[in-house]
Amino acid sequence: MQWTYLLAGVVPFVILDIWYTGIVILWILKTLIILYLIIFGICPLIFHYSYNIQRRVLFLNFIHWPPSIDFTKPELVGLQGTRNFYLCTDEDVKIGTWQLLPKSLLNDSAEFNDEYFEAALSNAKRPVFLYMHGNSGNRASSHRIELYKVFQDLDYHVIAFDYRSYGDSDPADLSEIGVVADSKYVVRWVLNKINKTVPVFVWGHSLGTGVSCHALDLLASENIQPAGLFLESPFNSIADELTYYPAAKIFKHLPWFHWVIVQPFHDNNLRFESDQHIANIQCPIMILHAEDDRVVPFVLGEKLYEKALKYHGNDTNKVQMITIDSSLGLGHKYICRYKQLPSIIENFVLESQKKAQ
Repeated sequence: MQWTYLLAGVVPFVILDIWYTGIVILWILKTLIILYLIIFGICPLIFHYSYNIQRRVLFLNFIHWPPSIDFTKPELVGLQGTRNFYLCTDEDVKIGTWQLLPKSLLNDSAEFNDEYFEAALSNAKRPVFLYMHGNSGNRASSHRIELYKVFQDLDYHVIAFDYRSYGDSDPADLSEIGVVADSKYVVRWVLNKINKTVPVFVWGHSLGTGVSCHALDLLASENIQPAGLFLESPFNSIADELTYYPAAKIFKHLPWFHWVIVQPFHDNNLRFESDQHIANIQCPIMILHAEDDRVVPFVLGEKLYEKALKYHGNDTNKVQMITIDSSLGLGHKYICRYKQLPSIIENFVLESQKKAQ
């Protein structure tokens, strides 16, 4: 009898517990389904139809790093012999620019005023490197400054600038056409300033490889070419970069991935198709890519290299690629710390000068 009374008292609570558990599980399932539909349905559709979001994702110009920087005082970020100035493009866009003197001029007793910098560039005796940065940050980002110093220590002049809507450049309409137009203007400005007295090399990093390839392709039609092009951590096209980007893996299982994520960039002319633009670039090309790059996968650098070789008759003197072992941990940003980098640059510069003679 006691067991009967005990069971009679316990059973209702067990039933209630099962009932509540069922409600909780059902609520969790409903919540997960709703979240799935939002993450893999609504958000991608918003992305697909929003050109502004696509631009922000691609350019990341809203990421200001360093967050507070006085571009007029480059010495505050550790740069010596550097001046800040502004170029105004033919589209009336103000471009923030730094000019770094080569190491041999840093001990000059002359006053480092604008006139001195202008004369140093116009009468340059050493090669000039024009740097085109990747997305996010600005010309004062730390890994970029490290690379400027490599150039400076090699006794090269350096020009580094921010595209429109980056750094202290004008917040003009941001697009592939826009940043390429800015870059074309700066290339022309440098080449006119030098007037063929010394070689000019263009260095693009990450998104800057897409910018530089597109700009030099367009300039090639005007018979304007630098002495050489360095492509650090490049991709072959934005379509492949989006497809291979590690974060894209969570969406790639969906049947509409290409239509929702990749196609809008092509339709909105955010293509950066370096694997096509590189066909018309006639100067020597050096590709540098780290195997452990988690932003632009190494395979995309290889694809670009193979396309470049195909276009240029498999000439491995004209198109070269340096593979940087993953054990060094240099990843996407820090090829500037590669111990062999200075000698690679010097050898490429010398070989390019010989070919130009």
